Amino acid sequence: MGGDFAPRTNVEGAIKAQSELPESARIVLIGDANKAKAILAEHNVEESLFDFVHTTQVVEMGEHPTRALKLKPDSSISKGFELLKKGEIDSFGSAGNSGAILVGAMFSIRPILGVYRPCVASIVPKQDGKEAVILDVGIVADCKPDVLYQFAVLGSIYAEFVYGIDKPRVGLLNIGEEKEKGNLLTQATYQLMEGTSDFNFVGNVEGRDIYGGGVDADVIVCDGFTGNVVLKQAEAFYKLIATRGLLDDYFKRFNYENYGATPVLGVNGNVLLAHGISSAAAIKSMLLLSRDLVEAKLPQKIQAAFK
Repeated sequence: MGGDFAPRTNVEGAIKAQSELPESARIVLIGDANKAKAILAEHNVEESLFDFVHTTQVVEMGEHPTRALKLKPDSSISKGFELLKKGEIDSFGSAGNSGAILVGAMFSIRPILGVYRPCVASIVPKQDGKEAVILDVGIVADCKPDVLYQFAVLGSIYAEFVYGIDKPRVGLLNIGEEKEKGNLLTQATYQLMEGTSDFNFVGNVEGRDIYGGGVDADVIVCDGFTGNVVLKQAEAFYKLIATRGLLDDYFKRFNYENYGATPVLGVNGNVLLAHGISSAAAIKSMLLLSRDLVEAKLPQKIQAAFK
């Protein structure tokens, strides 16, 4: 029931994903089951292909996250976290109230023991056809050096086990390549990362290197304030290019629909946060990414790393 165009785009995205998922995977539609079934009927899709959990409440996009989850226990977001906590679903994704998703992740399934601050990771397309992981892109606006250090660990695990990158190269986003460059945060973080055996640190990465060229990094680490600016700038740049009719194969990869959602890393379960304006194509991508996270056993890998 979450998102600007719910429930239609969510159900239509589920229809698209269902045809690409193996028979062993089941999509659970959490929300107004009657509305979901009506949309399935419009598309001549059998109800038996999906599982349904009927809910009667909706957390609206502008509601206060903590208050909404407390006052609306029968909302699709509250019920989704309840099912995830009980192990009745393996992954939970939503395009709804992002604050409520993050609150649910923090206080329902909770951070993995040893993780200071969970974060969200996004993908940036590189010119060589590969992708880089950037984190954090929005949860932790103010960071300490040890938090950024952990982001590097989380990003490395995500890049290796979900995207199949062997020994991911980790770069620290900064205003220069030299170790002395940057503010107090990046200078102190560099000292922590330099010489570590926990991940493959390659030094500072400048903004011009994010999409390839210069220092080559598979994982780019930054605080959530900086990461969110980078992410929003990339979205705006894609929209500008598309509006001017200048898209080529590379710039088409900037379309958020290709990636669907950002996973919340560092919590005891697979949680995905999708864009509020998500289309059916984006929801499909989110569900396919959900499958990848489950198959990679990502939370278990992170738990082992922080044990």
